[in-house]
Amino acid sequence: MFSAFRQVSRPAAFAVRAAHRPSVGAFRVASFARTLVTVRYTEDHEAVKFDDSTGTGTVYITDYAQSSLGDVVFVELPTEGTEVSKGDQIGAVESVKAASDIYAPISGTVAEVNAGLADQPGLLNKSPEDKGWLCKIKVKDASEIESLLTEDAYKKHCES
Repeated sequence: MFSAFRQVSRPAAFAVRAAHRPSVGAFRVASFARTLVTVRYTEDHEAVKFDDSTGTGTVYITDYAQSSLGDVVFVELPTEGTEVSKGDQIGAVESVKAASDIYAPISGTVAEVNAGLADQPGLLNKSPEDKGWLCKIKVKDASEIESLLTEDAYKKHCES
């Protein structure tokens, strides 16, 4: 009795979607892709968030770096399509305290830059890992990620 009530009370859109889901016997087949996101750091206070499903690394400066710099007033970013090697200078950050170069933590092709930083360089201070990312690099050799510092190793580096 209750199962009939539940079926009748479901919205029509749900019933249509449920009817089109693939199933095997009494079980529904769930389709999903597993994505591994790895965050690694450099001794120069850059970080890269690598998504293995897209092969892209999002480069940003660490919270430690932005707090050391102070209020950021200008950000220079690389050009999309530029081929970079690990350790190449890819930009610069100027603050009220100092200027600092930004180096590529990984090799690859610059796929996208955060154009919003041109108008709002302070995003590096407010949200360095989220809205203040610098660029996205299509990674040439994913094994380079493993050579960077883990979060624990980076914390130890900052404490020394």
